[in-house]
Amino acid sequence: MKTVSKLFNLHTHSYTNQENILELVNQYPWEFDEKIPLYSIGIHPWYIDESRLDSDLQLINEKLSLSNCLALGECGLDKRIEIPMEIQEKVFKAQILLAEKHQKPLVLHCVAAFQEIIQIKKEQKVTVPMIIHGFSKNEQTAKQLLDNGFYLSFGKYLLRNPELKSVFQSVPNNRLFLETDTIEESLEEVYALAANYKSIEIEEIKSIIQTNFEKVFRMKMDDRPITHNL
Repeated sequence: MKTVSKLFNLHTHSYTNQENILELVNQYPWEFDEKIPLYSIGIHPWYIDESRLDSDLQLINEKLSLSNCLALGECGLDKRIEIPMEIQEKVFKAQILLAEKHQKPLVLHCVAAFQEIIQIKKEQKVTVPMIIHGFSKNEQTAKQLLDNGFYLSFGKYLLRNPELKSVFQSVPNNRLFLETDTIEESLEEVYALAANYKSIEIEEIKSIIQTNFEKVFRMKMDDRPITHNL
């Protein structure tokens, strides 16, 4: 088995600048930090502000053209907030167009709107990879998403909800990612539990995630830009 030197964090809000971790740091256009070397950028449904929508989308468009902007996100739909779904869908579709234009994957936030996300993927004929981050639902929902071409990323809920074990085990190795999002626990802890649930060694789960990263993001794990000194 090949030795993999780095772990990949699909989604985090904290840049920790660790040598052994490649982090896809979530950025918002209205508070963009130039010092973060690898990032995704997008408009989270919670923070939609129509008064700055045009300028937000313009900045996202600019950053997506850069090699160190690996994905658009997080973006998506959330039925448990007050912002009307009509507005959420408009903003989501506008971001899908940008992701398609630049051929960058989408990192998705989805709460109680999986059917809508699947439908939009079909209607918009999305060709770029779409990754549901922080997946926490049941096996049936997971299967439906997988059947429609989505990737699933696990982190916080995998650590905190033992019932997710069987769901995680049901996800094919070539369709999963791991992340920390906003949790205090380390990415190493997420990898360790993932390996345990899959009944494999840590090196194998590292290799699985590396292979998925290189397929989805179309770059080698070691082809990262030079880290800035903070």
